[in-house]
Amino acid sequence: MQRRDRARVRTWPAGVSARAGALLTFGLAWWPVLAGRLRAWAREEGGPGRLLPWAPVAFGAGIALYFAADHEPVASVAAATAVGFAVATFLLRRTRAFGTLLLIAAAVAGFATATLKAARIAHPVLTKPVYAAELSGFVEVREVRERTDRFVLRVTQMQAARAPSLERVRLSVKKGKAPAVGSFVTLKARLQPPLQPLQPGGYDFARDLYFQGIAASGFVLGAMVVSTPAQDGGWRLRYAAALQDLRDGIDTRIRSVLDGDTRAIATALLTGKRDAISTPVNDAMFVSGLGHVLSISGYHMAVVAGVVFFALRALLALIPALTVTFPIKKVAAAAALAAAAFYLALSGAEVATQRSFLMTAVVLIAVMVDRRAITFRTLALAALIVLVIAPEALVHPSFQMSFAATLGLVALVQVGMPALFAANDSSVAARVALWGGREIALLTLASVVAGLATMPYAAYHFYRITPYGVLSNLAAMPVVSAIVMPAGLLGLVAIPFGLDAPFWRIMEFGIDWMTLVAQWVASLPGAVGRVTAFGHGPLLLATLGLVTIGLLRTPLRWSGALGLVGAIGWAALTPQPEVLIAGDGRQVAVRGADGHLRLMQSGVDAFRLKQWLAADADPRTPDDASLSAGVSCDADGCVAPLVDGRLVALSLRPDGLSDDCARAVLVVTAAQPPPDCAALAIDHDDLQAGGTLALRRTGDASEVFAIEAVRPRGRSRPWAEAAAEKAPGRPASIRRPAPTASEDATPAPQDPTGDD
Repeated sequence: MQRRDRARVRTWPAGVSARAGALLTFGLAWWPVLAGRLRAWAREEGGPGRLLPWAPVAFGAGIALYFAADHEPVASVAAATAVGFAVATFLLRRTRAFGTLLLIAAAVAGFATATLKAARIAHPVLTKPVYAAELSGFVEVREVRERTDRFVLRVTQMQAARAPSLERVRLSVKKGKAPAVGSFVTLKARLQPPLQPLQPGGYDFARDLYFQGIAASGFVLGAMVVSTPAQDGGWRLRYAAALQDLRDGIDTRIRSVLDGDTRAIATALLTGKRDAISTPVNDAMFVSGLGHVLSISGYHMAVVAGVVFFALRALLALIPALTVTFPIKKVAAAAALAAAAFYLALSGAEVATQRSFLMTAVVLIAVMVDRRAITFRTLALAALIVLVIAPEALVHPSFQMSFAATLGLVALVQVGMPALFAANDSSVAARVALWGGREIALLTLASVVAGLATMPYAAYHFYRITPYGVLSNLAAMPVVSAIVMPAGLLGLVAIPFGLDAPFWRIMEFGIDWMTLVAQWVASLPGAVGRVTAFGHGPLLLATLGLVTIGLLRTPLRWSGALGLVGAIGWAALTPQPEVLIAGDGRQVAVRGADGHLRLMQSGVDAFRLKQWLAADADPRTPDDASLSAGVSCDADGCVAPLVDGRLVALSLRPDGLSDDCARAVLVVTAAQPPPDCAALAIDHDDLQAGGTLALRRTGDASEVFAIEAVRPRGRSRPWAEAAAEKAPGRPASIRRPAPTASEDATPAPQDPTGDD
């Protein structure tokens, strides 16, 4: 019997079909409602007063665009464009396009501001080492450090072969040998170009030094001669010398009572001189999340201004006649502003401290003119002032972390606190508040919000997060706020009267407690939250998410959470380099089969290796013996295996190049590779042009790499000028592996994307 296949028409079961139809009907019915809600929320976000907080965001975006440029913009063109957009925005201020034009004009103004600042401070930068330079000049800054001292020399005369005349250099000297600020010295020094990023995407130290006016760094050779200059150093130098004398005098008084790390931390809190803190304590502070205490920031300014404000206001309130006829609140705010200004000068007035002072000043001035002090407008105004004065602050971690934390706290004050404490007081709530429960809750909430807001920036710049940051801040910060800082301020006031010693002892108690908390938290399991390096993209996306959550008022703010989640996923999926090659060719790190880096080196650079390991979330130290496991070395060089067993060679002698080219997939050498080298060859010229290189796989074939350089092809900025036309992309002189017998022997053109 023959069977036939019959075609059948199948339908959804009746129940499933009914449910699907109901869902479709529900979706169609609710879509107009949802669309209407979105339009209403968007109109509300664009209402009066909502645009101002976004102006510094757009201004900062323009500054970021300046730093992303491949070459220096033309200042006159940038300024003219900014003026044009400003005029257009003013003329169209009554149209619907005003809001969009205002944000565009702010971004263009930020770009122009950064361009004009770079043009105004333009100065030559050392590009090659100078092994013996004779320098004369004035000492502008002196830093006391744990092992060596350091100072900045304003150069008035320089003698060095094949080197440009430099304006300022930063020099290291033996401990205790740094000359006083204002001194005129003559010395010999070995100079190096400013430190470039230690890996692609790493922090740009040279950029920071450029905006500080520093053209080179190095160390002093031999003795220095202090003499009387032919001309005066100017009022700025006299002012700096007077402040340094004041800071040294305060340090001397503290040193007469305290010693060790306690003395160093006390001095750091009052004068900003934080480099003498020992490495173990410094590391414990940052691992525990208390590192922000060591850097003069908004917290310190707020404590100084707050102590003066509330103390003076309380004293004036004791006189009944003044409370009726005298504006004691405004007088207290003016006195607090003066105290904050003195603290700014005393702490050295660095860019981060200036930012903190400006934020505090805006708040106090708001009190003096009867405005609300803690608002998004206050934060926006402070951010704009800081970015106009110092646009380079945008790319500095202290600015990013400070304003992220402040944004979170302002949002907490304006949005979170009213919602949290809107309920009517009950007898239970009253008893909890009486015992300080509300204050503890607020402190906990503030620590959580500030910690979460700063986490993306700590992970990006320092490759770590602080899992127990809330715990350490809850345990230590009340003591710092209520005991350490007030005692320090009273100690400063008591110095002229010779009665300061008891206050330093009080500071010692609080600092010892803070140090104990830091070391305890740092010893907890998992206290060091290591994060692998990731690129600019995840950071920008996280920033957009934080700003959206902080500045929007409607439920649209929660769309920022999507940005944060996306940033976390993007950062987690960032591929780590297979090979890292130092810009001088002396160190090559290769990722082995276990996923960890192995090191081949012909010279020791512990700082670079420490940064490489940190960026790889690797807990090992530079002297760990496992870094050389699996590395084979002889007189001709070293070889180390990749994940798949293929070899990478660091060739130290020309005699070994032939063998390295035959057995390795990648060869790093200071010599000229042979034309028939079968390996991908990177020589000294390639590294000079591109700086440190990071190599990643591009496919299944192990010999194919994408090469990322610190100085990509075509990029030239005042602080990192292109060394040669062949700067990579993929360096133009990097040799392709020689074709095999099965390949076409005709040379292929260079691939500008960096793929082999």
